[in-house]
Amino acid sequence: MFSLTVRDHFMIAHSFKGATFGPAQALHGATYVVDVEFLRPELDADGLVVDIGLASDVLKETLGRYNYKNLDEMAEFEGANTTTEFMAKTIFDRLAERVAAGDLGAGAAGLSRLKVTLGESHVAWASYEGALPLDGA
Repeated sequence: MFSLTVRDHFMIAHSFKGATFGPAQALHGATYVVDVEFLRPELDADGLVVDIGLASDVLKETLGRYNYKNLDEMAEFEGANTTTEFMAKTIFDRLAERVAAGDLGAGAAGLSRLKVTLGESHVAWASYEGALPLDGA
């Protein structure tokens, strides 16, 4: 399996509901370092997993939707605890939509998996990995 990883970051504010979260129930901020690994069994005709420039641009655009936002105020997250795990899946879903739409170029049609890792700190991170294309895509 071949892979290519691109990295970016975004900054958010949010709070959590439930005693499990202790002091994180109060509004607080997070700066996530985001690694997205694109995977495929064979390289495309140009010898690539995916165009690194397009992958970087699409990741930046995807994260821009949330950067400097209070997630508690966003309708798409109403009633959700926007944990690191939850946000890894959210970013995965947005990127999978962009792959399906052809925004990463024709060669990206050969992608078989995508893994999104959000680094919450230098000692803690969470990931979501899934197959592409998604059902219904």
